Amino acid sequence: MAIRALRGVRPAVIADSVADFPGPLAGILAALDWTAANRPEVQWILSAAADCPFLPATRRAPASSSRDENAQLAVAASDGQSHPVIGLWSVALREELRHALVVEDIRKIDRWTARYRLATVTWPTTLLDPFFQCEHDGYIAEAERLAELDGG
Repeated sequence: MAIRALRGVRPAVIADSVADFPGPLAGILAALDWTAANRPEVQWILSAAADCPFLPATRRAPASSSRDENAQLAVAASDGQSHPVIGLWSVALREELRHALVVEDIRKIDRWTARYRLATVTWPTTLLDPFFQCEHDGYIAEAERLAELDGG
């Protein structure tokens, strides 16, 4: 998983610290561990799916977001669907995530995030879904068509 902790910092490629490919949560844990070790002043990381070509470029959440000042985590949503891989993760929760992966064998992001106060940031899908995923080659033609609609 490549992560970028701060502007001007070169992305680091780091291996999952949990064996047997336990899914996206292991990558998130690796990013949390890297951040705690290398950028202790950083309290949150942002994760994004690598197969989402239309991720919003803005750093501002849409007005329709559920803004919970006490949220421990935040995930993206669009068109009535949650996108839990795209989210903000508190570095303070890394040991709890490690325990969930290693001891409890939790693999599903929604199952782990359900334990915490979760803010959902809902993005509009006016021209296209910003979280459209190109999961395999069959989706590339659709992504190209959507890019044309969006002026890309």
